[in-house]
Amino acid sequence: MTRRITNHLSKSDAVLAGLIKAAGPYKLAPQLEHTLFRALAHAISHQQLHANAANAILKRFIASCGSGDFPLPEEVLAAPTQTLRAAGFSLAKIAALNDLARKTLEGVVPQRALLGDLDDTAIIERITQVRGIGRWTVQMMLMFQLGRPDVLPAEDFGVRTGFRLAYGLRKMPTPRALAAYGERWRPHRTAAAWYLWRAIELARAGKLPAPSERIRLPRAKKKRRAKRATKAVAKKANRVSVS
Repeated sequence: MTRRITNHLSKSDAVLAGLIKAAGPYKLAPQLEHTLFRALAHAISHQQLHANAANAILKRFIASCGSGDFPLPEEVLAAPTQTLRAAGFSLAKIAALNDLARKTLEGVVPQRALLGDLDDTAIIERITQVRGIGRWTVQMMLMFQLGRPDVLPAEDFGVRTGFRLAYGLRKMPTPRALAAYGERWRPHRTAAAWYLWRAIELARAGKLPAPSERIRLPRAKKKRRAKRATKAVAKKANRVSVS
């Protein structure tokens, strides 16, 4: 399976082929045993915190609300605010956890048994209805918790940085340009993203290979300038017609 994925990516992209050779086998191992509620509660806990601090908060959260096991949505909703505050959650994160618990019980956040009937876009649309959960968070869950094979988090800073380094670009690619270029990696864009993260590690170790070819990405700035120029012409035309 891993060899089939890397062969497909290598054939579709010469630069990525060099990166794959330097980084070695694809080793992303999804944590399939967790519920979506637990995975998303972890994501909320870790937002804007160092991993050690977030894990300490989760440990207190489990002890105070779950009696040693990870709390169920019902237990989160029943927990007093002061209990969650004592665990270390901010008021904003408490509101997000409560909304997550509520939407899990309402079925907005789907159970694992229903995930096979939903594509990635549908899952993103449903889960981003939860307060404090954005598109990037759901994409990480799709990759690392659900093992979805064709997710490209084009807005992720690490993926964009890895792409810039691996392809020898002077400037950071825009999310739109990266997403457009990444179409060639379908249906294994998750693996491509994983290798782009590895590019950062290789660059730090001085082992990142030089790109085998140069690429040119579309420049989003020119489009914005064209839109501004069009608006300026339209405004000028309106002034002339009024006068």
